[in-house]
Amino acid sequence: MRNDWNIKDDEIRIIGEDTSARKTEERRRGRPAGWLLALLALLLAAAGIFILFRERQRMSDTDEPGLFEDIDTLAVKPAETIEAVTPLGDDSDTTRQAYTEIVRRVVNDIPLLIYIPHNAVPELRLTPPDYRNKDIILAAQAADIRRDNKKIVGAFVLKGEPLSWGLSKKGYCGIIDGKLTVGVADNSPLFEQATEKGGYFFRQYPLVDNGRLVENEPKNKSVRKALCDRAGEILLVVSETPESFHDFAQALVDLGVDNAIYLVGSSFSYGFWRDKDGNVEEFSDLRSPKYQYESYILWRGEE
Repeated sequence: MRNDWNIKDDEIRIIGEDTSARKTEERRRGRPAGWLLALLALLLAAAGIFILFRERQRMSDTDEPGLFEDIDTLAVKPAETIEAVTPLGDDSDTTRQAYTEIVRRVVNDIPLLIYIPHNAVPELRLTPPDYRNKDIILAAQAADIRRDNKKIVGAFVLKGEPLSWGLSKKGYCGIIDGKLTVGVADNSPLFEQATEKGGYFFRQYPLVDNGRLVENEPKNKSVRKALCDRAGEILLVVSETPESFHDFAQALVDLGVDNAIYLVGSSFSYGFWRDKDGNVEEFSDLRSPKYQYESYILWRGEE
């Protein structure tokens, strides 16, 4: 019988071990890796839940206005909370007399003179209106003219006759069948309607578009005039002090104007108004036209 303890020089004895103990040791050594994976998965899940919570909170903070924020500037009021716009002019007169009513307002520290024509029909003309004509109760310069050729800037229709074309300014005024419309658009069907129905049309700088301020390039300050639509009430608004386009337009917005376009302003533009007693006051005394294509918008008493 071979003695296992006797080995040759070229042989190697392998001493056996307890296999159950070895497996237990391997399992023990393998535990840290398993726990590490489990811990990592738990941390990732917690991070995901935290990110989701913060995102929902961020969205909630975005949708909900802060305590000191003006809610009205962030969202449109519900229909039931919107107050009816009160007309600025006196609508109780039933005499059908044509006259201009004057209302004074101070908006954003800007003093405004608001001229409201009553019982009168608007129209355009090229020659300066005569202040002695008692049928005319309000008149002001309308479209601008070019510096180079002294012709009208932008599209212009006079009693159905187009005298000028172009889109240099997006604000427009159309007078069709005696109804005056003020708006802002690249193209307006009122130009074609004016040519077809013997109406009037001209373009000017836009100031207010559907209740929103419209920025303009000129940054100088001057006495400003605007033709406005405020809840269907047509107004001629003039600043009593030199103002920038931005500040003047913002005052119109805060006045509640829906749409407004600029009129040739400054203290050098001619115009006048007639009150209920027939008294006339002029915007300036420059009655003689300087240029052939000076245009005016006026209101004449209804026949």
